[in-house]
Amino acid sequence: MKDLSIQAVNLTKKYGSFTAVDNLNLKIEGSKCVGFLGPNGAGKTTTLKIFTDMIFASSGSALINGVPVHSNKKEALKHCGSLIETPEIYPSFTPRVALSMIAEIRGIAASERKKRIEEAVSEVKMQEWMDKKVGKFSKGMKQRIDIASALLSEPDIVLLDEPTSGLDPRGSAEVRDIVKSLKKKDRLIFMSSHLLPEVSEVCDEVAVIDHGKLLVHDTLTNVTSKFSGGGSYTVVEVGFSRPVDNTNAISSIQSVISVEKIDSRNLRIKFSGGLQTQENLVSQLESMNLGMISLRAASSALEDSYLNLIKDTQ
Repeated sequence: MKDLSIQAVNLTKKYGSFTAVDNLNLKIEGSKCVGFLGPNGAGKTTTLKIFTDMIFASSGSALINGVPVHSNKKEALKHCGSLIETPEIYPSFTPRVALSMIAEIRGIAASERKKRIEEAVSEVKMQEWMDKKVGKFSKGMKQRIDIASALLSEPDIVLLDEPTSGLDPRGSAEVRDIVKSLKKKDRLIFMSSHLLPEVSEVCDEVAVIDHGKLLVHDTLTNVTSKFSGGGSYTVVEVGFSRPVDNTNAISSIQSVISVEKIDSRNLRIKFSGGLQTQENLVSQLESMNLGMISLRAASSALEDSYLNLIKDTQ
């Protein structure tokens, strides 16, 4: 399946007089990773729970690949894997036992279960722990097994609710690496988070929500360009495979405003203009044969944009 999409149409969820999700309209299409941003209580988890039919909308619709989740849950969620909040695995279980139970519940044929479990555990790099008791695992290791449970059905769409929440730096880095690897298999990943550096590192697009309302959905570059509050400039962080000793040539590129060294192999480049200018910048950096290996929106620019967007809704 290649025509991937998730869509909220006039989606609303009320608890008495409190509106958790307020007439949300959002459509995400294609293979990509989209960060779902917003302060605590903004409606992120509520939205994800509606998409997985864990709770029902008060009005409006949630659709996965064009199929309404609530009225046709089995078909809508057939190609979807999810990790909402933090489920607990019995500490006396091994990953093999726990995932076997989940595979059976999901209706995976008995003849397929062993292969699916081994593949899912391999994706989260926990093969050597397959038959160890979960009670001995760190929180990060448990989270990786939880992600494996979401991958058992070989999903094309993955919904993750703050997957690094509560993890130490090492655990967070491991989970981020897993999310990056999921992107390589033509999946649509919709990931809620409040960690802006994490979103800058992992995601292609962002959707920002506050008080249940969508504020913006666009590429990282466009959001930081429009809402960073610093005028019509964009900030990107560029990684190189080897040290960059002389930045003068980069500084002389038309549209480049400033070049700052983060360390010997990473630069923060501020430039004026939008996507077309960024495309030209990338082309020129590649032509310099400096060993460029990555380029992403700077977390500081996303933070500025986020704070400006949220401030306007207070």
